Amino acid sequence: MAHTFEELVAKQRAVDEAHARVLHLRDTYGAPTAAPWSQAQTDTYETAWRAWRDLARDTQAALSEYAKDESRPRNAVEADVRRAAKTPPEAPGWGSETGTGSGSRPASGSTSEEPPSGGR
Repeated sequence: MAHTFEELVAKQRAVDEAHARVLHLRDTYGAPTAAPWSQAQTDTYETAWRAWRDLARDTQAALSEYAKDESRPRNAVEADVRRAAKTPPEAPGWGSETGTGSGSRPASGSTSEEPPSGGR
């Protein structure tokens, strides 16, 4: 399935939101070795962690496919997507007249942290 740059940015934002949820739960519940988590806390954390992992895996696969289709280095595409995902999405109708809307792609840059690949 072909993906657009904007779809990749949306996917990356979903990954970032899921990661923030996992971090929030970890901060809220504390370390499981310090005080045992209830079964509900464990289930909630594991569900959030799996959602993050699955979103990250799907996004990584889409990044690879897009980079191949566009004949661009994968790390450059990932850096562009991560950079674009950090900026807030524009409100509908804003920026389109000046050519700075969501259709523009940022220049490539360095890569950042890899998504999760295993256990918690």
